[in-house]
Amino acid sequence: MYQRILVPVDGSPTSALGLSEACQLARLTHASLRLIHVIDELSFALALQPCGYDAGELLDMLRKNGTEILQTALASARAQDIKADSVLYESLDKTVAQRVLDEAVQWRADLIVIGTHGRRGVRRMMLGSSAEEVLRSATIPVLLVHAPQDTS
Repeated sequence: MYQRILVPVDGSPTSALGLSEACQLARLTHASLRLIHVIDELSFALALQPCGYDAGELLDMLRKNGTEILQTALASARAQDIKADSVLYESLDKTVAQRVLDEAVQWRADLIVIGTHGRRGVRRMMLGSSAEEVLRSATIPVLLVHAPQDTS
């Protein structure tokens, strides 16, 4: 059964649902979790909107935010007596999905659990879907955890 579960986290409610599902699976299978947060090109570009900060300050803010997201997720898993570790990546040359897929191979994960908004149509085209790219390209099983219909 699953012994190494990779869980991308971004601090969103959907990500928390994915983490919750991964924790349930880890308890049932005595698996370890690896929590991953990726600072990607899009996050960095969105943060660069005119606001009086230089690029270095913004990257530091994104690192701090990513570290806090990982610490919160790690504390949640460990509070449930689940073995877990975390990794923060700055991946300005790859998409979030590409970095998640690389980590799955490198860490030898046997399952990826990822929260998804389940966007469709134009919203998906405009915002993209890291979860969809992971699902299409992964060589291991992927569990998508959808947000309730009334959230986005």
